[in-house]
Amino acid sequence: MDLSQLVVLSVFLGTILALIFSNQRPSTIFAAAMLGLVLAQQLKFEDILSNLTNKGLITLVLLLLVSSAIDKTALIKRLGRKLITQSFGASYWRLFGLTFFSSALLNNTAIVASLIGPVKQNQYHPASRFLIPLSYAAILGGTVTLIGTSTNLIVDSFLQEHGHPGFAFWDFTLYGLIGGLSCGVLMFFLTPLLPNIENKQRNFREYFLEAEVEPHSELVGKSVEQNHLRNLPELFLAEIIRDGKLISPVTPDLLIQEGDKLIFSGNVQKIDNLSHIRGLTTFAEADGIMRDNLTEVLVANRAQIVGQTIKALGFRALFDAAVVAIRRDGEQLSGKLGDIKLKAGDFLLLATGPDFHSRHNLTKNFFVLSNQKIARPLNLNQEVIALGGFLITVGLSAINLVPLGIGLMFFAAVLVAFKVVTNTELKRNLPLNLMVVIVGALSLATALENSGVIATSTHFLLPYLSDTNWLVALAVIYVTTLLLTEFVTNNAAAALMFPFAYGVVEIIGAPILPFALAVAFAASASFISPYGYQTNLLAFNAADYKFTHFTKIGLPISIVYSTIVISLLNYVYF
Repeated sequence: MDLSQLVVLSVFLGTILALIFSNQRPSTIFAAAMLGLVLAQQLKFEDILSNLTNKGLITLVLLLLVSSAIDKTALIKRLGRKLITQSFGASYWRLFGLTFFSSALLNNTAIVASLIGPVKQNQYHPASRFLIPLSYAAILGGTVTLIGTSTNLIVDSFLQEHGHPGFAFWDFTLYGLIGGLSCGVLMFFLTPLLPNIENKQRNFREYFLEAEVEPHSELVGKSVEQNHLRNLPELFLAEIIRDGKLISPVTPDLLIQEGDKLIFSGNVQKIDNLSHIRGLTTFAEADGIMRDNLTEVLVANRAQIVGQTIKALGFRALFDAAVVAIRRDGEQLSGKLGDIKLKAGDFLLLATGPDFHSRHNLTKNFFVLSNQKIARPLNLNQEVIALGGFLITVGLSAINLVPLGIGLMFFAAVLVAFKVVTNTELKRNLPLNLMVVIVGALSLATALENSGVIATSTHFLLPYLSDTNWLVALAVIYVTTLLLTEFVTNNAAAALMFPFAYGVVEIIGAPILPFALAVAFAASASFISPYGYQTNLLAFNAADYKFTHFTKIGLPISIVYSTIVISLLNYVYF
């Protein structure tokens, strides 16, 4: 090898070692690799720009942007509240089925994040019996279609970069369905190996908030248990006020009636879980004001409002704000929110109008502490547009009528036009870190090829691999990618392994598609470690799991899944 090849190879190996042993983000490591190659004159600025406009990358970015609108719909959250029942078996299969099949089309990380709350709050089974299966179901479901996980689209972008038309929408389905459902059955029989761990202590500040049951609410006529009000994420139904009378404690068999005031205590950041219940209006909404941004204030010690109730004050007219929730340290609040007499030192969470900050009486009564962001629910028309438009876009792509990238571009425009998402939200949700990882990986692959490292490696390995059985080569690529993904992220593993898979294909004369599929499936098959895949990390942090809990159940699943995928790829292509 000449000097330029040694430089590129050193950067490549250094990138892998940094991903495995350093605590830096993958985006930082790949950005550093790009800069190093540019400084060493092994990569041109034009190469980076070309990779930045990669068709697969743009499709992935558009998919993630429109996914933020799908995440705002109430569908997954409503279903999540009804998943866990007294029967462990029924609960497992409901959870697995919803997670597996929805992850085939939607962002699997967002699905896991939405379902963790209902799973942790269920009153029947320890959450630790479900959270690892929840993560694995999302991983397995993500491999069923082209858009199920970003890893598939990353490999697709590499294929297109090498002149291949890329994956079809259903290229993953046969292997993903058979492997995923088989591992779902295996995982069910392995659930006795999962620990019974009590939920972590709550680390949020408890607020006291009120919501009213409207006449045509979906809650009316059903019990607290039937409405799943006991397993709302980080919100506890403490009291009910009916006809001016306080009902406390609230029993599971108590029937909800119209006009009931439901008093919750808990994490006000989870107030959007109330907003997704049809016919349940929070105190601030009833007062005519509710916004995405909430302002937290502290009642001053000499405030004029001390000793008065929110209702008697005419709070809305006085401050152009409505009280969403109250927190009083060292004292348990009770009763209707509007009837609570304010005290100095009370924390109020306010939904503020446009004139709030210009009111002259503000500083006399409050210390403004912070602003908080909450998710606002979509109305029915917006939900139909979001879900229906997404299914139409995916359907047109699946039957090859409209390319996925073009469909997503028009769908994003529709979402903005109907105010399902705003331009600000799209900018905020732009996946810059992931873009840097993909562009960095593509640029690294470009440098490996332009410098001749791939050609030299191919020439060196030719005598050893030219007569190699295609199945053996496929298994080696798969296992290498699988091991790498347990140490680095799934996206990084796919990006780093594809160039070498392509080189092996050129040596042995095999078709590229099964090897590309092997890289994609292996990069997503992170079952042994909690650190290789984002959903595993979410589950790991949500319960007091240990590394060995993932290894104990993940190792047999990894072996079975890998065997099924490799066997099917061999059967179909070789």
